[in-house]
Amino acid sequence: MLIDALLILVPLFVGFAIALSRPALMSLIHYSVEALVYFILILLGIGLGQMDGLWSQLGTMARHVVVLVLVLFFANMAGLWLWHRWQPMAPDRSDRSSSPGYRRLFLSALKPMVAVMAGLLAGYYLLPDLPLVEDVATGALMLLLFLIGLQLRNAGLSLRRLLMNRQGLGVAMSLSVSSLLAGLLVIPLLGIPWYQGMALVSGFGWYSLSGIVVGEALGPAWGGVAFLNDVMREIIALAIIPLVIGRRPALAIGYGGATAMDFTLPVIRSSGGLVCVPVAIASGFILSFISPVLMGLFLSFAP
Repeated sequence: MLIDALLILVPLFVGFAIALSRPALMSLIHYSVEALVYFILILLGIGLGQMDGLWSQLGTMARHVVVLVLVLFFANMAGLWLWHRWQPMAPDRSDRSSSPGYRRLFLSALKPMVAVMAGLLAGYYLLPDLPLVEDVATGALMLLLFLIGLQLRNAGLSLRRLLMNRQGLGVAMSLSVSSLLAGLLVIPLLGIPWYQGMALVSGFGWYSLSGIVVGEALGPAWGGVAFLNDVMREIIALAIIPLVIGRRPALAIGYGGATAMDFTLPVIRSSGGLVCVPVAIASGFILSFISPVLMGLFLSFAP
């Protein structure tokens, strides 16, 4: 299992090592990543739909998701509040753009759930048992990680400047450490092995990654739990960023996790001003990079 977990991370580092200079190619990669994400989510749904005893397990899955979301929320808020107290950051109130359209953003946040539900219904009602779904999902995930690596390397961002952004690094570390501490709390609450609890809290909002990686290692039910946990992080982040960022920017930026550099970035920009953008990008970049590493590391201990 250790070798499998490490191999799935190789494409991320290979992609990160390749420098590209053609804008048209980067645009193609962007759309390919978006298409792959939804393809992987549909495969996750198919795996759930073909799982034995699906409907009898839905109540248990929902309870697990609620516990994860609540424990992570309070742990993350506490960790990010401590960072804010130690290294306070004030947003630029004079530089706020117009609203990015919160209704549209919330609807976009629901699209991943629609993709999984479509796959689930197709797997349950329409498709025969497909033994190759897992292999196809693994291949698609490795290709996605390769393209994500290319995006991270060629996003016009200096790795040194990102790591030297003290606020961004502090926010990322506060979120990751508080999430791992939350993992220690959910282990006895959910009655699961330590590596499973730690893997579940290491998605940091990257639902397309966590759902498939956890699902392959621990089964489709736990893959669904990991997916829903990270989707809920994104949805909650969209709701709290405008409310919190004016007084405690670290909490608003940090809770979005890996999404701070892409999906929740427009809300961060419009609510907190330009001063919050480098912090959000640095934090989201670091969390996007360490999330697959941590999940692969913890799941390597699975029997």
